[in-house]
Amino acid sequence: MGKLTATSFITLDNVVEDPHLWSGDYFSDETGALNDAVLRPADAMVLGRTTYEGFAAAWPSRSGDPFSDKFNSMPKYVVSTTLETADWNNTTIISSDPFARDETMMGFGFPKEWRDAALEAEPEKFVRPKTADLRYNWLVVRLAAIDGERMEDLVTEAWSMVVPQRVVDEWMASRASG
Repeated sequence: MGKLTATSFITLDNVVEDPHLWSGDYFSDETGALNDAVLRPADAMVLGRTTYEGFAAAWPSRSGDPFSDKFNSMPKYVVSTTLETADWNNTTIISSDPFARDETMMGFGFPKEWRDAALEAEPEKFVRPKTADLRYNWLVVRLAAIDGERMEDLVTEAWSMVVPQRVVDEWMASRASG
């Protein structure tokens, strides 16, 4: 199995939408070097429909430099249930669920100590993930064993670990007052 590297454009206030409208002013030699370092070892791209459509409108007309040539020649996998055709060369549409998800379970990433404590305290609700996923500190939840309030707590905890603390604090304050 290969290595999956995810990249995204995000502002300090957590905006990820429409990077083509705002990110251009922030490109520099350093961001170019980072993009090159990420792209160079990549064997393929995995894209959602919206990103694919933006890339497919721009990249096929570019060539003559290593970045553009690699982008255009490498395999591209688009995960979408709505995209019907993909004309950019070497593109495959994945229209079914690529992870064949088991909707009786759900995984969350938590600090190792939190994960281990939950597994020990509530083995009827939590499942130890497969060995390969232990390094990512996944905690697998049996959905039928938890109620909506517990699910909300788990989602909130996981979310609060990946967004700026200021955003978490503002959201928690608005919940408490409303």
